[in-house]
Amino acid sequence: MATDPTSLRSSAGRVRAMQESASMAVAELARSLKLQGRSIINLAVGEPDFDTPGFIKLAAIEALMAGKTKYTNVDGTADLKQAIADKLRRENGLNYAQNQIIASSGAKQAIFNAFFAVLEAGDEVLIPAPYWVSYPEIATVAGARAVCISPGPQSGFKLTAAALRAHLTPAARMLILNSPNNPSGAIYTRRELEALGEVIASHPRLLVLCDDIYEHIRWGQESFCNLAMARPDLLERILVVNGVSKAFAMTGWRIGYAAGPDWLIAAMRKIQSQSTTSANSIAQHAAATAINAGPAVSAPMIQAFSRRHELLVNGLNCIAGIRCPRADGTFYAFPDVSGMLRASGLGSDSDLAEHWLRTAGIAVVPGTAYGMPGHVRFSFAASEAELSEALLRLERVAAEPTPTKRIQPQGAT
Repeated sequence: MATDPTSLRSSAGRVRAMQESASMAVAELARSLKLQGRSIINLAVGEPDFDTPGFIKLAAIEALMAGKTKYTNVDGTADLKQAIADKLRRENGLNYAQNQIIASSGAKQAIFNAFFAVLEAGDEVLIPAPYWVSYPEIATVAGARAVCISPGPQSGFKLTAAALRAHLTPAARMLILNSPNNPSGAIYTRRELEALGEVIASHPRLLVLCDDIYEHIRWGQESFCNLAMARPDLLERILVVNGVSKAFAMTGWRIGYAAGPDWLIAAMRKIQSQSTTSANSIAQHAAATAINAGPAVSAPMIQAFSRRHELLVNGLNCIAGIRCPRADGTFYAFPDVSGMLRASGLGSDSDLAEHWLRTAGIAVVPGTAYGMPGHVRFSFAASEAELSEALLRLERVAAEPTPTKRIQPQGAT
């Protein structure tokens, strides 16, 4: 009996339910246009444009030459976990034992492990918008339901206690708090987190994942604070996720980590043991060196991001139809472009993003990908010269946009 090739080639339902990356769609079109000889300024990329500091690369070379090329413990080397524990105590006032810490192949894997460790069919994951869109996609694959909460620009793109209370149901199992936020750059204050903590405390089944990957990329006056720092009485229900990708310009090294209650870390370790096992041994040694050095290493990069933020935000606010709020951190700007859409007749932020790419050679990510239609995300992980040129190009095309084929806004980094 012949096998039906259609059924043979059919992917699992969980894969069909997932969305692909909108930033990848933008990148593919940008590459295609570059091959045609077009000048493209890529402001869609979600990684620092700086190189990893030299002393961190030297640490990796030393580890390589010392033969540290074998499997490590699933949850990471003792040296790396100790560096993470020391960092959390030194910088955040949080005390974790090594059995409460796991190192993974990037912060994304730590989040993936956490979702699969606790979520069951019918559970809800509460995700404030705008959000990094891997959150709802991973929740869906884990069998849970993503509940997206849209506090909106009027609340500074931050979840309020009232909005959280309104969305709590008996099915609510996990809340995501990403601060500084991708894509808005918004940062929660201690007072705001304390208010959220009051609501969370009244719902004992709810776990909280604090995604702190942009912790050190900020320039506001207020000190960094996450929920674990604001409400240490809730530590047994909080998972802190971080990594070296953004702060130390180490995206390709793929080292993230999580710290939380021992039962949750043990469950995440079990899942990781059946997927990637340990993270890269050489990269773990380099990451420990970076974390031990501390955030002062990143000061020049963060100062550059602050200058670029001023340049880009001020320039965008001079273009008709664009309203761009100031950010407190990350390397993103997230302007409202609804005025430009109304004036131009373009149907969506996705149409506008493709129009800018085709006519101005500027690559950005549509805000719909982040749960916030009518916006676009600019990355200012680009030189000041590139940002200035991008603003000039936008001014030239802003007056008479021409509708083009839409890029589907699905996922992004």
